[in-house]
Formats: sequence, structure tokens, C-alpha cells
Amino acid sequence: MRKLIAFDDDTFDKLKQLARDRMATFQELADEAFADLLKKHGIPIDLKDALRKSVRLASHSVEKDSGRRRTAHKPKR
Repeated sequence: MRKLIAFDDDTFDKLKQLARDRMATFQELADEAFADLLKKHGIPIDLKDALRKSVRLASHSVEKDSGRRRTAHKPKR
């Protein structure tokens, strides 16, 4: 899917130069930048990333539950 993004001339020139210096395409720079932005905000990038996050949340929940003390109630006679 194609979308238009506007840059000021100075920023665009710097991005083009960075792409040349890294021997990358402008698209590769954009992909990296948006992946970093999503990661920063905790949004999974792909299915693999979503599964990792899900496992972390589940293991954190289990650790939380195992830290609670459970006492058995003795029946009164």
C-alpha cells in the first residue's frame, strides 16, 4: 500500500544522504524507522513479535500468581 509523507527539503536531503551512506533504499530507512517507533510504544510489528509479547505477559502473570500465599481453611468441628 502506498502512502504519501511530506518532508521538508533539508530533512529529505539528509535522509537521502543517509540512505546512500548506508547503501540502503529510502524504503529500508522508512521500514526501520517505523519498526522502531512501534517497538517504542509496545506495539508488535509482526506475528512473531506479538507471540513473544504474549508469552512475556503470560509468564509475568504466572509469576505474580505464584507469589501469593495460599492458606488452607480448616473446617470447624
